[in-house]
Amino acid sequence: MAFGPPALGYDRAITVFSPDGKLYQVEYASENIRKGWTTIAIKSDRGGVIVAEKRKIAPLIDVKSVEKVYAIDSHIGASFAGLAADGRVLIDYARQIAMNYRFVYDEQIDVELLTRYVCDIKQLYTQHAGVRPFGVSLIFLGVDRRGVRLFRTEINGYYFGYNALAVGMGEQAATQFLERNYDERMGVGEQIELALRALRASSEGPLDPYYVEVGYIDVKEAIFRKLAAEEIRKIASDTGVDR
Repeated sequence: MAFGPPALGYDRAITVFSPDGKLYQVEYASENIRKGWTTIAIKSDRGGVIVAEKRKIAPLIDVKSVEKVYAIDSHIGASFAGLAADGRVLIDYARQIAMNYRFVYDEQIDVELLTRYVCDIKQLYTQHAGVRPFGVSLIFLGVDRRGVRLFRTEINGYYFGYNALAVGMGEQAATQFLERNYDERMGVGEQIELALRALRASSEGPLDPYYVEVGYIDVKEAIFRKLAAEEIRKIASDTGVDR
């Protein structure tokens, strides 16, 4: 008797569990994250950074029109790995949540609360027929009343807090580099250098600063900002990741 693959019959709808308790559509969606452009985030008690790579997928594309690091509110930044369209929709949703929270309560939303709102939507898309999971993992970095916070959302709607993380196609190599070199006492400048070195370790060759975005937040100022291209180029030259 011929047998089909284990997922046969259980991967045709998001609402069907396999006998071993898996939702195969969720697992399939996670493949998009592993194929996404590498993104690295680091935090300490002094601040945090997000560093994301960009790639020129066609010769005539203007890379400056591609954005990977976003400001959600003045105190929160974000990035993602996976399907860019899904990431854009969830980034816009997070911005609406942050804006509505300010309007209703006249204060900034906590980073974890914002992450939970986004994960609630991601979880809903794993239990309704006729929809598919969001094929993207989002990273939220910010400063709130609890200090510097860094979270990653999963395909199934769960989330974890991190001190440092990497997502995307270079996740394994970058994570190993971060595990060896992370120091919880680092300042923002040291974190940017470490993130760039980790991104370099996960790439096949030297980094081109033109294809890198950097966002950071300092715990004292508590405002998320992005570095200009010239600033990234200088740091990349000083750290040697561009050669």
